[in-house]
Order: sequence, then C-alpha cells, then structure tokens
Amino acid sequence: MFGLIIGIFVIGYLAIAFEHPIKINKTASALVTGVLCWTVYVLFTSHEAESIVEELSHHLGAVSEILFFLLGAMTIVELVDAHHGFKVITDRITTRNSRTLLWVLSIITFFLSAILDNLTTSIVMVSLLRKLISDQEQRKFYAGVVIIAANAGGAWSPLGDVTTTMLWIGGQITAMNVIISLILPSLACLLVPLIFLSFRMKGDIKGEEMELEVDTHEKSTLMLCVGVGGLVFVPIFKTVTHLPPYMGMLLALGVVWIVSELVNSDKDDEEKHPYTPAHALSKIDTSSVLFFLGILIAIGALEATHLLTDLATWMTDVIGNLDIIVVTIGLASAVIDNVPLVAATMGMYDLNTFPTDAKLWEFLAYCAGTGGSVLIIGSAAGVAVMGMEKIDFMWYIKRISFLALLGYFAGVVVYLGMYSLFN
Repeated sequence: MFGLIIGIFVIGYLAIAFEHPIKINKTASALVTGVLCWTVYVLFTSHEAESIVEELSHHLGAVSEILFFLLGAMTIVELVDAHHGFKVITDRITTRNSRTLLWVLSIITFFLSAILDNLTTSIVMVSLLRKLISDQEQRKFYAGVVIIAANAGGAWSPLGDVTTTMLWIGGQITAMNVIISLILPSLACLLVPLIFLSFRMKGDIKGEEMELEVDTHEKSTLMLCVGVGGLVFVPIFKTVTHLPPYMGMLLALGVVWIVSELVNSDKDDEEKHPYTPAHALSKIDTSSVLFFLGILIAIGALEATHLLTDLATWMTDVIGNLDIIVVTIGLASAVIDNVPLVAATMGMYDLNTFPTDAKLWEFLAYCAGTGGSVLIIGSAAGVAVMGMEKIDFMWYIKRISFLALLGYFAGVVVYLGMYSLFN
C-alpha cells in the first residue's frame, strides 16, 4: 500500500512539475493525485473506512481554512482593481532614469506584495511596465526583477505568499513574529541584487514620455484604502479574537463588499456589474484554488499514513543539519511548486517538537518564499510574468537567476546571523 501511494504521489508530482512540456494543467494532476492517494489508503488498509473518512474530514477542515482565506483575499484585490484603486499608486511612477526606476519599482513591489500577495502585485507592476517601457528586452529585464521583489516581499508577511499563509493558518508562525524575524532577511534578498545592478545600469529607459495620470476619483481612493485596510486588519483580528484567520478575511470581504455596493448605488444594474463582487469572483484564479485543494489533500494522505514522519526521520539521519535541509527545500521550490513542499514539511515536523515560531518554521517561510525566484517556473509570480511577457526559460536563467541566487543566500546569511545574535 505504502509503495503504491508513494508511486502515485511521485507521478502526480512529476506531472505538476512538468506541466508545460506535457501540456496538462497542474490543477488536474493535483486533483487526481489527491483522490487516488486516499482511494488507495481506504482500499488497501486494515483500518475501518469510517476512521479514514474521519481523518480525511480532519484534513479537509484544515485545507478549507486556507482556501476560504485565499478566496476572500483574491476577491478583495479584484474589487479594488475593478475600481482602479491601484492606479492611485502606479500612475505616480513616471521617472525615465533606468536606475531610479529599478529602485522605485522594486521597493513598491516589495511592500505592496506584503499587503496583497506576490502574484497579484507582479501582475499589477508588469501592467505598469507595459506603459512605461516600449523596448521589450528592457521590459523583460525589469519584469524579472519584479519577480524577485514580489517573492521577497511576500515571504515576510502572513498575507504575501501562500506558503507563509499556510504556516500562519497552521499555527507554525504568528503574524507579528514572522514580520519581525523575516523583514530584514527579505529586504537583503532584494537589496543585494539591486545594489549589484546599480553599478551596471545607466541611462534612461526606452519609452514615450508619460504624463501624470493619477486617478484622483474619490471612489478609487476609497476602495484602495478600504481594501488595503481590510487586508491589514486580518492579522489584528486574529490576534485580538483568536479566531482563525479566514474569519477575519471573510469579515474584511464583507465590509469591502458593502462599500462597493454603496459607492455604486447610483448606477443601474448593467453599469454596476463590472464593480460587483459577483464579477470579481468570476475573475479570480479558481484553478489555483483547486490546485491547492488537490495537492494539500494528497499531502494529507502522506501524513495520515505516517510516510512524511518517516521521511523527516530519514532526512535527519542522512543530512542531519536542519538549516541545510530548509535551504535545500527553498532551492527545490525553484523546480517544484513551493506549496506542496511546505505542506509536506508541515506534515514531517510536528508542533510538539517544533512549537509555534520555532526557527524551523521562520526559516522555512523565508526559504520557500524566496527560493522560487531562482527559476521563472518556481513561483506563481514567475509563471504569471512568464505568460504576460513571453519570457523564455533560458533567458531568465542567463539574466535573472544569478541575481535571485545572490539575494536568496544574502537573506539566508542575514537570517542565520540575526538568529545567532538574538538567541
């Protein structure tokens, strides 16, 4: 039984990793893998089917918390975007100097992705680049730096990256602690590549002169403030009430929903439709949500059969050093999606041995969040930008991968140095 479950999982994992060559969407592979793992478990075990169904329900409850959280966050972001809220920020970037643009774009991306998420922020910033830079080769390079900045910004916030969100909802980290512990390593992950590039870049970007086109409409500004305020409120709500994070996200979505209805109350139904939550829900990436469902259920099967515990024991015996294991997991996330890697790690090491805010979980949040920048297929932000700008896999390796590696290990050194100093 165990060999069959492992075989199904490995084949499914390979199908996910090689999604583009085999031309099968990773969501389909994840769903099939998840269901088959549990099917084999229930058919070939001596345990009662009822007890296995109870285990499945337990895992599904934990997975559902993540999915509802993501659905709420995605809908809020789409509502703000529908009201052109992000233009209030992006339209103020009008510099033509290549070095200045690099720094301004990267810093804004870094902090914006911590509030929104790295995928959404990447899409917003690349859309801005299309207005600023006409030369495709130059625009692709800036888009590559956006990927590094977005992933670095997402790693230190419970809202910024799916893996950090998973660790937060799972109780492995707390919001304030992960911010305090990881903001400097994440900043180093961005600043080191920027400093390196600053000595090599000069001149102006190629593009037509832009006039300041800030949308000062009160509705745009209001929706931006309410949306961002709602997202920032979620960790505060969790800290004060001790309710699960998805409850705070659903409350924030409800408030943003009410505000969107009020600000568009003067429109008829047809005019109002593009600004409604119903329209926003139709635009969110439902495929990604189902992917998370499938892969997390599959990981749940490995956890229920204690295969992950056995893997953790084997890795500890062979490698020994947990820091090296986590750094390796981070680099592996450049090749294999970081969501199943982090989910597997959460299943391998329990909270009794490694309590909330232990070094393992903090370091994992950083490494899994930023390691994906090394390859363009290693993060959701990278895949999105790859599609938007038609960036070639090898082009990214030649132009961006070294910068991402430089930043990744700079953050590793900063984190380990801080931990040694304060512990």
